[in-house]
Amino acid sequence: MTEIRAFLLPDLGEGLTESEVVNWRVAVGDTVTLNQIIAEVETAKAIVELPAPYAGIITRIYAEPGVTVNVGEPLIDFEVPDAAGNVTANGDAPTAPIAQAPAEPQAPNLVGYGAPPESGDGPARRARRRLETQAIPIVLAQNAGEDAAGGIVPGATGQTGPVGTTTGGMAERARSTPPVRKLAHDLGIDLEQLQGSGTGGTVTRDDVEAAFAERFGGGVATSATQASPATAAPTAAPVAATQATARASAPGPDEHGETRIPIHGVRKHTAAAMVQSAFTAPHVSCFLTVDVGRSVELLAELRAERSAGGPKIGILALVAQAVCLAARRTPELNSHWDEAAQQIVQYRSVHLGIAAATPRGLIVPVISDAQAMGLAELADAIAGLSEAARAGTTTPQALRGGTFSISNIGVFGVDAGTPILNPGEAGILAIGALRREPREWQGEIALRDVLTLSLSFDHRVVDGEQGARFLRDVGMILNNPGRVLSML
Repeated sequence: MTEIRAFLLPDLGEGLTESEVVNWRVAVGDTVTLNQIIAEVETAKAIVELPAPYAGIITRIYAEPGVTVNVGEPLIDFEVPDAAGNVTANGDAPTAPIAQAPAEPQAPNLVGYGAPPESGDGPARRARRRLETQAIPIVLAQNAGEDAAGGIVPGATGQTGPVGTTTGGMAERARSTPPVRKLAHDLGIDLEQLQGSGTGGTVTRDDVEAAFAERFGGGVATSATQASPATAAPTAAPVAATQATARASAPGPDEHGETRIPIHGVRKHTAAAMVQSAFTAPHVSCFLTVDVGRSVELLAELRAERSAGGPKIGILALVAQAVCLAARRTPELNSHWDEAAQQIVQYRSVHLGIAAATPRGLIVPVISDAQAMGLAELADAIAGLSEAARAGTTTPQALRGGTFSISNIGVFGVDAGTPILNPGEAGILAIGALRREPREWQGEIALRDVLTLSLSFDHRVVDGEQGARFLRDVGMILNNPGRVLSML
């Protein structure tokens, strides 16, 4: 016999509460193997690939691409072999612990789901507790007792109810998506008073509009009353719900010619981080314009010597190395303010964040232990981060642990700016555009390669003299790369 297992959106780390479905790599009816990648979701920090926690057949997909799903809500259903191998006469599943480990090999350690460890204390217990809220087995209806809306009945307890109502606090409030909750708030509708027509009782946009029309006598077009959820086909509810959510979240001009774009994912996280940083750390910015002609000549020589096909060594890699050397002389810039402990924490290693603009917003992937890398290694690391950012494959792990950041605003033709600190860091350096300008050179006026460096620092941690010294050191290295030897 077989049973249906609902895969709920797991906690992907750092307390993230929701994710947006970007792409499904499977469809209803597909047979998948354990750990096969089934979907890509966008968290507040990155796009994450989700491997299948079970081997089986896909029977239902709850959320279309573009729909935001809360942690603990169902994403997809799998038809898998019944662990006990049979079904009781009345169609109920034999009683078995929900957290029983699958027989398949251990899944990758993504937070909150996948095959749990086979044995051991501590981590195994945590995995089982997580699984209790993430995977709900549901036996396929055999003869009687089918749910009119979905054609399924809960397996382990024999109770009736929508998928996911056993997951902690999910039953304590009406289930809905963020755009639907905002619509209800704007219209003055209490979601707790509505009977959702979506999957598992989810309140949809149509439900909210119908309630508004009933309460105020019309004014909002609705189709929620045109079909009864009790007579809908099993797949009609999730499709209707996802279409309604997509309409709620899709940007488009209103009657006044305005376009409202929902804030979610990377943009939402970046906005919160920038507000936190700007109104917590007292920012100070200073600027230095540098003649980098000798650095440009050095880079040209290094490019000619590098084997064909490898990433080229650019000015960004040279600035990164200069930052690591300058941080050795002024460690205050490679620090952070610990408010709780009332301490300044200085780091021995430089974990260098490289700001990257992506279609989904700004991210800052990190090069760990950048101070231990040579110029070619830094160039390769930067190229790898940039490629992953463009492809949207930067992992959440790559976005953590930075101690200092660099932003190359020069690629946009900008000379200077006042960058905002990444939360938890004491310094950020912006690199301006490389330009040819007339400068004094060896007693004459000549066209020289120049750029402007813009440094912002946390004035709680860094004094003005320390910030100026750090910026001067970076500038001296770029002006004369040979100075590196005197700083080693």
